[in-house]
Amino acid sequence: MTRWNLIRSTVPPLVALVLGAAVPRAQNPGARLPEARHALPDSFDYVVAKDGSGNFRTIQEAVNAVRDYTPIPRAIFVKNGVYREKLLIPAWKTGITIVGESVDGTIVEWDDHAGKGPINTFTSYTARISGNDIHVHNITFVNSAGRVGQALALFVDGDRVMFEHCRFIGNQDTIFAAGEGAHQYFRDVYVEGTTDFIFGPATAYFEQCEVHSKQRSYITAASTPEGVPYGFVFVGCRLTADASVDSVYLGRPWRDHARTVFLRTEMGAHVIGAGWHNWGRPEAEHTSFYAEFASTGAGAAGARAPWAHRLTAAEAASYTRDDVLCGGACGAVPWFDRPARTR
Repeated sequence: MTRWNLIRSTVPPLVALVLGAAVPRAQNPGARLPEARHALPDSFDYVVAKDGSGNFRTIQEAVNAVRDYTPIPRAIFVKNGVYREKLLIPAWKTGITIVGESVDGTIVEWDDHAGKGPINTFTSYTARISGNDIHVHNITFVNSAGRVGQALALFVDGDRVMFEHCRFIGNQDTIFAAGEGAHQYFRDVYVEGTTDFIFGPATAYFEQCEVHSKQRSYITAASTPEGVPYGFVFVGCRLTADASVDSVYLGRPWRDHARTVFLRTEMGAHVIGAGWHNWGRPEAEHTSFYAEFASTGAGAAGARAPWAHRLTAAEAASYTRDDVLCGGACGAVPWFDRPARTR
């Protein structure tokens, strides 16, 4: 049996839609796969299903089955279900695309948190992605520990890692965008948390995302290394909050050279007028870089901290995906636009 026929015979109707079959969207009301910015795989090497109808019952088993440093990109399809597992994609697992059946129905959940036995902030993750060239679509990552301190839903320190149509649910420290020199792309994702819930040293580009605050606190805490031109960049995003939340800062510097910029972002009334906080370190006001361009909404009003910046149109023009994610030298087909593996 060919790979194509094997895949056709073992995956649900939604995958047939991804593979190009003429399945009306009405038959799959929860499907978001066709809106992917670039082509999804036209076949899958492995199918994960909790009910045993796939090749594996856990995502970890499927990842483990991929050859280390595979010379051929591989693809994994994950059927709907709540996968209670602490997922690790190590540095030697590269070139993998993982596609969930639906973002609301394909859920990876764990409940570690700092102070739970030997667990610390950096080992509290639900999912850690350290491999390069990993693409993830239509999956929800949840840290269900509750409001108990640091508890990561995602620890990502791989380079050229992309998340599209995903959700990240947590409280403090939901996403750790790690890896000095790493570049990560979040498109059309939902992130929620309480304090510093997007933090770390990576260069990360958030496009058309919703960022939701659940308490009065801080959204970002970048630790951009000195000399790195970009840290966290948010473009065309929406900042929302629980109804009871009325005072949230856009960010504060976890390390002195933090860089965070919001461009054309809609900001709810919960965003505090000052916008930015120095984390009690006035000296960081001179070394960090916080800026906005063309912010809209009630939270865009008010006098920002005097050490923050308002970009000009010319300055904002240097914050394209190409500039941020590959220094303007992406080549004819940038890594974040590269089609997934095809037959």
